[in-house]
Amino acid sequence: MPRLELNPNFTQPDAFYAALTATHRERSDEESERINARLIMLLANHVGDQQVLEEALGIAEQAVTTQHALHQG
Repeated sequence: MPRLELNPNFTQPDAFYAALTATHRERSDEESERINARLIMLLANHVGDQQVLEEALGIAEQAVTTQHALHQG
């Protein structure tokens, strides 16, 4: 069963970060949200495995829940 790759797997992480931030530069919040949604769907299609995608969703949700709890306490 495939698992989500959690170890660093970028060939050029700084280049990707620069491209990502450049894509969002001078965009409205709504445009950035639409770009992010489209990027997520493109990458989800590339991954293709429902279990891996659900694992990623769970990890992302847990990070937000944990961060929210830290700010509440």
